[in-house]
Amino acid sequence: MSKSALLTIHQALRRSFHSLENNQKLWKSVLAECIPLMASLENLAEQSRALSNVQISNTPLKDFPEVEELLRFKLSQAMDTVLCKLHENMASLQSLRDSLTNQVSTVVQLYEQNTDTLDLVTVTERSATIPSVVDMLEWLQDAERHYRQQFVRRKTLLHALSSGNLNFLATATKKWKELDTPGAEDQITDTLCKVSFFVESS
Repeated sequence: MSKSALLTIHQALRRSFHSLENNQKLWKSVLAECIPLMASLENLAEQSRALSNVQISNTPLKDFPEVEELLRFKLSQAMDTVLCKLHENMASLQSLRDSLTNQVSTVVQLYEQNTDTLDLVTVTERSATIPSVVDMLEWLQDAERHYRQQFVRRKTLLHALSSGNLNFLATATKKWKELDTPGAEDQITDTLCKVSFFVESS
């Protein structure tokens, strides 16, 4: 058994869990920013639908035929602004996902490179304060998979919202919230709790 190999893997695991903790906080923050933007999309979609249902020629604005076109342009412009901000947030989520994926990939690769010098007892050994190496690797991979899947689902939804379908846009907030997976987030929080002593120790 190589103690130096175990030490190196432990250090990489600590870095990965630090990254996961930061990732979770920032991820939640970005998702929270998206909720009012989804509400804005719904509101703009509702205004667009209302405009389509109004006969301008039957209103006091009939003497201003360009008003309808101007209103449509402004609504379209406002929708583009909101969607642009949502795409920026999606880029932030992608960056967080990539960062965690790289961290987890690095520690898994490091583990695989050292399997010859680490016996089964060493990698499965756990104590009251330090989980086993195999447990920690599994937890990291589960978390990474969760954020990878979340990103794909939210990106797919945003792509659908960008199509301009007003009926679809009118339910933006509901569809966005339906993608939440509180159970998976709770599991990650629980994992961070399990490794807290290990991460803080050196």
